[in-house]
Amino acid sequence: MIRGFFRLIGLLLLAGGFIFMVYDGARYVADQTLRFTRFGQFWNDVHQSSQLAFRTWLEGISPWLWNSVIRVLLDQPVFAVLGVVGILLMILFRPRKPLIGYSRD
Repeated sequence: MIRGFFRLIGLLLLAGGFIFMVYDGARYVADQTLRFTRFGQFWNDVHQSSQLAFRTWLEGISPWLWNSVIRVLLDQPVFAVLGVVGILLMILFRPRKPLIGYSRD
């Protein structure tokens, strides 16, 4: 049951990534300039204080992690981040292959 839940979350993240890809594409058609919505900007728009709280918490634990990993992640387009996380969840929690020659009762 947990496996199905995480696959559903992965599918929803993958759908969200597709929606942001369509949104950025429509914005490109309208403005004729290629601008992607950055993940950090999206997180700020959704809940700004949580991003600041996460930054202070993470800098308290390890400042190098914020500067080298999380800042790079926040500068990526939203569709790429959501798509990669969604695909990873779908792959990690895929159903097990049935064993050949064994019966499960």
